[in-house]
Amino acid sequence: MSMAGNLRKVTSLGRASGLRRVARLARRRPRVDLSHPARSPLGSSVVNCVTYRDGVRTPEGGDLVDAVQRVRKRGDGFVWLGLHEPTKEEFTDIAELFDLHPLAVEDAVEAHQRPKLEPYGDTLFAVFKTVCYVEHEELTATSEVVNTGEIMAFVGEDFLVTVRHGRHGSLGPLREELESEPEQLAKGPSAVLHAIADHVVDDFLTVIDEAQSDIDQVETAVFAEDGARVDPGRIYQLKRELLELKRAVVPLGRPLEELATRPIRAVAPEIRAYFRDVSDHLLRATEQIAAFDELLNSILQAHLAQVTVAQNEDMRKITAWAAIVAVPTMVCGVYGMNFEHMPELAWQYGYPLVLGVISVACVVLYRGFRRNGWL
Repeated sequence: MSMAGNLRKVTSLGRASGLRRVARLARRRPRVDLSHPARSPLGSSVVNCVTYRDGVRTPEGGDLVDAVQRVRKRGDGFVWLGLHEPTKEEFTDIAELFDLHPLAVEDAVEAHQRPKLEPYGDTLFAVFKTVCYVEHEELTATSEVVNTGEIMAFVGEDFLVTVRHGRHGSLGPLREELESEPEQLAKGPSAVLHAIADHVVDDFLTVIDEAQSDIDQVETAVFAEDGARVDPGRIYQLKRELLELKRAVVPLGRPLEELATRPIRAVAPEIRAYFRDVSDHLLRATEQIAAFDELLNSILQAHLAQVTVAQNEDMRKITAWAAIVAVPTMVCGVYGMNFEHMPELAWQYGYPLVLGVISVACVVLYRGFRRNGWL
């Protein structure tokens, strides 16, 4: 038998196995429309469940099992199931329906994962870190600048399961945008995966632009006339938030490179070029974050230098005044010893002379320190 014949045989066997699994789940539980979270047997974690054929949303109702069964019988289209922070129990039947790997399911439920790309047979598991900018009136030592979340995606031949963690990064607007471009959506689940990656990277660039205004604000404050009084905690806080953004952006580079260059069964070949474009945008974000990190290091060093200079100026002033005060202290200390035979002790003008000498010495010292910039 030819290679093409073997491939068709394997595909038909896989589709038959999937249909048997769908039928088994169909007999197990009642039919419920998953587009209504309140009525969903999976709880409120289900955001939406939609079937697409030729890039167009189908008006057919029914539950998830019905939708998958129709898609696999026809052999075209795909199902997009969106979840938000599901529990392990809520995800069990879904994992069995789509034959998802237990390790990937565990990562999707537990969250707190690094951006990565892992193929499990015919299914591709991708993790994206999402970010959003936290608005604040003024940057302080405790201000939150960047808030992070996660989007996990299970991509198969005829399905896409997205799992979102966090209060931001909703895929609703993205779904509407894709539905307005049926030609792109008709390319299958991998086209949706590209749209998610592009959406995440665009959010990176938006947050970077917003963070730049905070960096500019700190830079202006540090190099102002009273820059030494700026709270260094503001700079450290900005560096910590930038590090949080860096953890979301930098690790995504390798997964996007694999999606753009490596043949993956779940990704259509014509979609790879789109991932190369997203990878270029991510490279721009990575370079900007690196530049911000260097700039903040320079600002911090400049601030520390300003503090050191201010402290040196204070020490010079203290030293100058101490030297001036030392003159009358020394003279008065000598004449305060109360010896009988001391110079000018019995002279009528001795006391005014000593006061004059003290005054002249103090004035000379003051002018000398003033001329040298110590006062």
